[in-house]
Amino acid sequence: MRRSLKKTLFAAASAGAALALTGGAVAFCGFYVAKADTKLFNKASKVAIMRDGDRTVITMANDFQGDLKEFAMVIPVPVVLEEGQIHVTENAILDHLDAYTAPRLVEYFDEDPCMMHRYKELQMAAPTAVAEDAVGAVKKDGYGVTIEAEYTVGEYDIQILSADQSDGLAAWLTDNGYKLPEGAEATLGSYIKQNTKFFVAKVNLEEQAQTGLKYLRPLQIAFEHPRFSLPIRLGTVNADGKQELFVFALTRSGRVETTNYRTVKLPTGQNIPLYVKGEFGEFYKSMFHQQVEKENERAVFLEYAWDMNWCDPCAADPLSQNELRELGVYWVDGGGDKPGILPRRPGPQQAQDVFVTRLHVSYDAEHFPEDLMFKETGDRSNYQGRYVLQHPYKGDATCEAAEAYRAELPKRFEQEAQTLANLTGWDIDDIRDKMKDADQSFEPPKPTPWWKKLWGGDEKKEG
Repeated sequence: MRRSLKKTLFAAASAGAALALTGGAVAFCGFYVAKADTKLFNKASKVAIMRDGDRTVITMANDFQGDLKEFAMVIPVPVVLEEGQIHVTENAILDHLDAYTAPRLVEYFDEDPCMMHRYKELQMAAPTAVAEDAVGAVKKDGYGVTIEAEYTVGEYDIQILSADQSDGLAAWLTDNGYKLPEGAEATLGSYIKQNTKFFVAKVNLEEQAQTGLKYLRPLQIAFEHPRFSLPIRLGTVNADGKQELFVFALTRSGRVETTNYRTVKLPTGQNIPLYVKGEFGEFYKSMFHQQVEKENERAVFLEYAWDMNWCDPCAADPLSQNELRELGVYWVDGGGDKPGILPRRPGPQQAQDVFVTRLHVSYDAEHFPEDLMFKETGDRSNYQGRYVLQHPYKGDATCEAAEAYRAELPKRFEQEAQTLANLTGWDIDDIRDKMKDADQSFEPPKPTPWWKKLWGGDEKKEG
């Protein structure tokens, strides 16, 4: 649970985390059975970034809990934003994007081994706004802070600030009712040296009441700047532990990756025990944190990369053109788009020229001392976090291939147990016990006596 600060500000990249600052397609097939979305994590922020050349649209969702009058957000921005460059959207769009890109669990069912001898191949997978003209320098009190612009957009009161020095900005924020944590001044100073502006948003309680909503909607900003980055340092100033950040990048060119931290693909495609179907959320969280530790807590993880054309298997349907345009994808033709979804496998004339990348980072100030810097790549190869349940064949099969198949199952189950233990760090003996309870036995089957194959000795004769 977050500490309740008087007008706590939230930094851009962790818009939902409590901050101490005021502040060639490959067909995977299989049956989709579960997904691991952002709701599994506490202190998780979702940020969608449309990037095309220097054009950027950032959509920030937050999971703020508490009295809305205590909420405020501080976002370092490269330019002074006009009123029309600020927008409020709906949570459902980011929730849809989250569901579409989430790591997923799929299941296969082995064929009759007497009919199909290639079951092992199933394991293979390739991977409304009111403007205020109250603009001017706040110099009479010696802060060196300039209010470049003020707007009311939706349920938010917004100011765009610039500052000459960090102590002046810190004093201005403090004197205006914002509680700054220790260490905030130095972080603010580093942004001021880059000639960064500060986007400050607070809740207008009257406007919020008129919405009838009990939650805050995502804020969006649009601008042009050559630097492709996401500021996260303000979000680490007073954080009590690691925060989870999910970045959904939408581009025309291909996959997005970080340039100042390693971008690492999550393990994918492994077969795991059947009982994990009921524990997929816990599996994913444990697996993710295990990979974070293996990368010394300094990596950004790729969880999904795919054209917004189709999905295989789908954890949710692709976004509609209207949804994509709302997220800033201005090059899709949404003018006549009817509500609904894109087909899962549209023809070439229906293909959306949008590539989506999902990145996940668990971060703190010690391991992520810099903002996230990104680059667009030309890589349009598909990738998804995908984990497989493979059900053994349960029917009657009496051929030699069936006996060989059943004799191999314990070895396969042991491999699944070892894989799960390596991915998650879970105790191997506990895994084996749960697998046995799920009817995945490690004991080899007893061979059929040879004489039962003579004269139909295992069948009752009629007559």
